[in-house]
Amino acid sequence: MDRTSQAEETVRRYSDMVYRLAFARTGNTADAEDVYQEVFLRYLRSDPQFTSEEHRKAWLLRVTINKCKNLRRAKRSGEVPLSEHFPAPPGADGSVLDEVRTLPEPYRNTIYLHYFEGYTAAEIGVILGAKRNTVLSWLSRGRQALRERMIGGFEDE
Repeated sequence: MDRTSQAEETVRRYSDMVYRLAFARTGNTADAEDVYQEVFLRYLRSDPQFTSEEHRKAWLLRVTINKCKNLRRAKRSGEVPLSEHFPAPPGADGSVLDEVRTLPEPYRNTIYLHYFEGYTAAEIGVILGAKRNTVLSWLSRGRQALRERMIGGFEDE
């Protein structure tokens, strides 16, 4: 398969995944579209070599997360106004996604990759460069934080 055909196939196969992650991380369509374009431009320019399709998929997820971080950093520095509105994708509960966005980064990434993309703890560990047990801890702590934020703590008074 020539380079152009391979690039077209990669975009066709992974465009929804990259866009969903970018949207979940940025919270709006304009930023998600910018990240999406940057990810695939980087893919085309760098021409990375992969050992498997899972390796290619993990690379795209990692680059998407990094591009979202860069965008967030630029927003914090005042370069771009930050939108607090986070519309839910069709069929998703917006309040859960809003709460996931408020989690600390390792929990947010882990919860998203596990529940929205269907990765196992071991696969998430490879993507994020962490040990499987660390990922399991992040999942547990992230779920606990979501539970406390959404249900509220019980106060004995």
